[in-house]
Amino acid sequence: MSQTHPDRRTFAIISHPDAGKTTLTEKLLVAGGAIHIAGEVKARGAARRARSDWMKIEQQRGISVTSSVMFELLDEVADRLALDVCPMNWPAGMGGQFEGIYDLVDPAIMKPGGDASRMYEGHRAKVAGLDDPALAAEISADALAHLKEETELASACYADFDAAAYRNGDLTPVYFGSALKEFGVIDLLSALANHAPGPQPQPAEPAPVDPADAAVTGFVFKVQANMNPAHRDRIAFMRLCSGKFERGMRLMQGGTGKAIAISRPMLFLAQDREMAEEAFPGDIIGIPNHGTLRVGDTLSERTDITITGLPNFAPELLRRVALVDPTQTKKLRKALDDMAEEGIIQVFYPEIGANMIVGVVGQLQLEVLISRLDAEYKVEAKLEQSPWETARWIASDDPAKLKAFQSEHRGASATDRDGAPVFMAKDGWEVGYITQRNPDIRFTATKERRLGALAE
Repeated sequence: MSQTHPDRRTFAIISHPDAGKTTLTEKLLVAGGAIHIAGEVKARGAARRARSDWMKIEQQRGISVTSSVMFELLDEVADRLALDVCPMNWPAGMGGQFEGIYDLVDPAIMKPGGDASRMYEGHRAKVAGLDDPALAAEISADALAHLKEETELASACYADFDAAAYRNGDLTPVYFGSALKEFGVIDLLSALANHAPGPQPQPAEPAPVDPADAAVTGFVFKVQANMNPAHRDRIAFMRLCSGKFERGMRLMQGGTGKAIAISRPMLFLAQDREMAEEAFPGDIIGIPNHGTLRVGDTLSERTDITITGLPNFAPELLRRVALVDPTQTKKLRKALDDMAEEGIIQVFYPEIGANMIVGVVGQLQLEVLISRLDAEYKVEAKLEQSPWETARWIASDDPAKLKAFQSEHRGASATDRDGAPVFMAKDGWEVGYITQRNPDIRFTATKERRLGALAE
């Protein structure tokens, strides 16, 4: 990366719902000095509300259901995700017997404070190793014996930390701690600063985009409507991949060749925003727009570049959307289009029947859909069982054979919001059966966003 570019770290925080993503995000922000107080998700009172959970359903249920754009929760924008693990520290005791965390790399014992809250107060005692009498003076004999046994087992079973292996995606360092109790957060933040890679080359056509490239290039990975419901705003979030961005630049929209003036770029911290005068590779900026930009769009000073690797995935759940008030059809279509653009849902239009079909990968997305229809769009709707369970995008090298297939299976044919043909299947078995019987038709579970290209 050019020496004129600040060194950035972009990473993902991923877990199942209610596991502490928001709490960890906010404690990292506090530790890094970005905010001065973090609201706990389940704390009482609006003043302590989680700062990254701004949607009504998030505040009611105490969970995060959208990415907070403080630290991005999408693997498309993260610079490193890996699976194999390597422990970097180890707890001395667990639960009610917890006495601290032992640093395996730079031997030291980190202990919680002495009050009832057991919050981390920065007590860190440097030791020479597990046999150092100084360590025995810090924790009980039982905790020390257990710590020695477990760390010996961990050392034998797991590989040593290797920075090159980590940056190559072959190894993930594991840190124990508690975001809720603010224990080990600073150590995790320091590890990210010391070991995580900076921005990496981004897959693109005709060639990957290198962060050191002088030309500004970025891609839209998220669109969010109604972050400020009073103004019905629409923000496209762009990950900068190369070049130095400056406010007011005109960037070309890939595929259309349209020049877009970025006059009001925003930096976000949950609902708080400020004008972005400049940005560098790894930064994320919000671009206010009225539907011009969509997920997967490339924005660049170049006219010959298209960012790739941003797929739509076949849904695992399909539901019919039924209006309580049929006169709200236009409002419903607008709402579904907005949320499909954000990536919360996918919308399919069957060849037969007027009801739109929504597709999601999990039940929570359906709950978000109904909640947002009511809270943001004032549309009362309900979800009904669909005769189909999943969907596949279809294509063929022979247009006549594709048309014949659609005619034969008209009752199961649909299009997505981009007009791409889709086959709606009753279950996975039917997908396999129809695929075997139609070798000239390609059935695909992913589709490259915005480009309309299908991927196996």
